Amino acid sequence: MSRHIATLVAGLAVIALAACGRSAGEPIAAPSSSPRPAQVGADYAPRAGHQPSAAQLAALGREMFFDASLSASGRSSCASCHDPRHAMGPPNALAVQLAGPDGKRSGTRAVPTLRYLQNLPPFTEHHFENDGDDSVDGGPTGGHDWDGRASSAHEQARGPLLSPLEMANASPHEVAQRLARARYAPQMRAAFGEHLFDSDDETLRAALMALEVFQQTPGEFYPYSSKYDEVLRGKAVLTKQEARGLAIFNDPARGNCAACHPSGLSADGAFPAFTDFGHIALGVPRNAAIPANADPNYFDLGLCGPTRTDFAQRAEYCGRFRTPTLRNVAVRATFFHNGVFHRLEDVLRFYAQRDAAPKRFYAGDKYDDLPPAYRDNVETDAPFGNSRRASLSEADIADLVVFLRTLTDADQIPR
Repeated sequence: MSRHIATLVAGLAVIALAACGRSAGEPIAAPSSSPRPAQVGADYAPRAGHQPSAAQLAALGREMFFDASLSASGRSSCASCHDPRHAMGPPNALAVQLAGPDGKRSGTRAVPTLRYLQNLPPFTEHHFENDGDDSVDGGPTGGHDWDGRASSAHEQARGPLLSPLEMANASPHEVAQRLARARYAPQMRAAFGEHLFDSDDETLRAALMALEVFQQTPGEFYPYSSKYDEVLRGKAVLTKQEARGLAIFNDPARGNCAACHPSGLSADGAFPAFTDFGHIALGVPRNAAIPANADPNYFDLGLCGPTRTDFAQRAEYCGRFRTPTLRNVAVRATFFHNGVFHRLEDVLRFYAQRDAAPKRFYAGDKYDDLPPAYRDNVETDAPFGNSRRASLSEADIADLVVFLRTLTDADQIPR
């Protein structure tokens, strides 16, 4: 580890302690996840004599995150789609958000949350668990974005800045020019050197590093402040209905939710992310509200394209998308990669009834958002796979929803 990275990681540790109200060496109330040092700013080499502190980087990243002037339209910032008031997720019930050079272009996928990604591993085709049986290949896992194409938070941040459907900068040069004119340009020079803006590439790398470090701020991106976290700390107790919901959530024969959304402390005591970060094909219905879907020949196939291109020939990956965290899921108004559902109850009914009553969800063929050649990729483990009856009753669904609300962070609960 370079001296710069070591300094940065040490600074992040101080930020984490301060956010939790603890001093170094003080025992913590319960274990929680921490950043993965090797992923933080790993591709940034500072100029000699300029090694910005974690606090400087986090402050700059915050400025950039809320700065709409970094977009071609002047109206779209990172926070426009990743709203802190909505757990760093979309601020509305639109299936896809509007942005681009005129602020009116539709995206092709629902916006995922940026919370609880601090331990998201880079994408791998073969994932082996550290807990339990580490001989089992979990298959494609990790990576940022719905298709895992970005290996780190700074790589992920680059995508929206240059996407024609998002912030719509035409080139790194255009991003660098906007940064050079930003109100915080003097702070960037102070942190990275007076000649930072002489190089477009160096300017962009510095900006992406700052955005990444900002996204490692515990209080804003992984506060672990939900009721369920208080239960894990021994400071709260689930109600009877919440406890029933958790039991259904964990039961392999009923909800089986924990198979992809683990709910317990890890072997090393880390709090659960409520995702295994795996990639899975669920066969969700096609969403006619997405303009791209007006073309009957257009299909969003996740791992095998069209946004990700390196697995275009891997038919077994088509239709797979990364499993999102369920933390703060109750504050969302769009679900799945295409935002086809808008209520948690409907999501759970889809899980319970997809195979027993497909006509409730599909306008035409079952799995209508996948070409027939890829439909064998769709997951059939419980609660799917039962073609005779729904795997969950309406009472079960109600209990599950009540439990899922315990995953809402304190800052997201109306006061």
